[in-house]
Amino acid sequence: MGQKIEKDLQRFRKLVRGKVKSNLSKYIGRGEMIGKKGNDLVSIPMPSINPPQFRFGQKGSGGVGVGDGKPGQPLTQPQGEDGDPQAGDSPGGHILEVELTMEELAEILGEELALPRIEPRGKKNIVSVKDRYSSIRTVGPESLRHYKRTYKQALKRQISAGVYDPSRPVVIPEREDKRYRSWKEFPKPEAVAAVIYMMDVSGSMTDEQKEIVRIESFWIDTWIKAHYKGVDRVYIIHDAAAHEVDEHTFYHTRESGGTKISTAYELANRVVDARYPPSEWNVYAFHFSDGDNWGDDNPKCLALLKEHLLPKLNLFGYGQVESPYGSGEFMETVEGLVGEFENVVASRIPDREAILGSIKEFLSTGR
Repeated sequence: MGQKIEKDLQRFRKLVRGKVKSNLSKYIGRGEMIGKKGNDLVSIPMPSINPPQFRFGQKGSGGVGVGDGKPGQPLTQPQGEDGDPQAGDSPGGHILEVELTMEELAEILGEELALPRIEPRGKKNIVSVKDRYSSIRTVGPESLRHYKRTYKQALKRQISAGVYDPSRPVVIPEREDKRYRSWKEFPKPEAVAAVIYMMDVSGSMTDEQKEIVRIESFWIDTWIKAHYKGVDRVYIIHDAAAHEVDEHTFYHTRESGGTKISTAYELANRVVDARYPPSEWNVYAFHFSDGDNWGDDNPKCLALLKEHLLPKLNLFGYGQVESPYGSGEFMETVEGLVGEFENVVASRIPDREAILGSIKEFLSTGR
């Protein structure tokens, strides 16, 4: 019975997985999963899937083969005497929430977008050694003696030698009976990837643009985390000046004023130099803006990218959201780098419907 239930559960999970995959763009656009994210699981509302179960109706409530009927007549009870809609008194259906692990979510994303696996560069296997007491030896210090194993070994020896007396159960370990806990060295992978998120929070960026950035960042995180044992994240906001902030501030801050994108690139470069040397870290940087920038700041941005940031990054992604107040001119500056540098990707994100395509543009390089 247990095996049959397990098979049914696996079949149901495959059905859920297929449903999520076929409706991935819908879930991404709404951002429902982000609000229902736990430490390792994501809850997804799926109103169109219900677990199989028996349902009992009321006697004489009608149905197929009951009472008079005509071809084409709906198999439902009339509502009200004249057929007008009336308030119901029966409970409605409930939306089923299905939990998926972040690994499963990453697999679904990769399958749907046909994303290649990321190919880390540099020291992709930075490890520390962790000792774990997981074995038993016949020699060792008395402080590590395993008393239960020692007693069992002495008991087996006395029984096999025929000297054990059940009426007088005295077990005295000898030297060869002693057993000691021992350790093995296990490599413990450390975080080897860092993702730097930069966002324009000037007055031209609306809450809707920030929500688009939030959703896209979640999915980028999901894919990158699937290829590394640990991921560090850095959040930078900027208007005419740049600041490193925590995740909550990154997505909820309200600013105003002008825009100098170079301040964000300068800060990102300092962060990489101080904490994430490219010889040991795989560093990804994503910048989201509406494309507004101070007129003479574009040449400075180009110099910072070409001479400092791009040689250190696995990938630099620039995502331009459309704002009713932004000019969008900075996209042309970044597009000029795309043909020159393999690790530069520029993507336009006019609305939520474009998030899925933008993710594919950013991550299809496999870098």
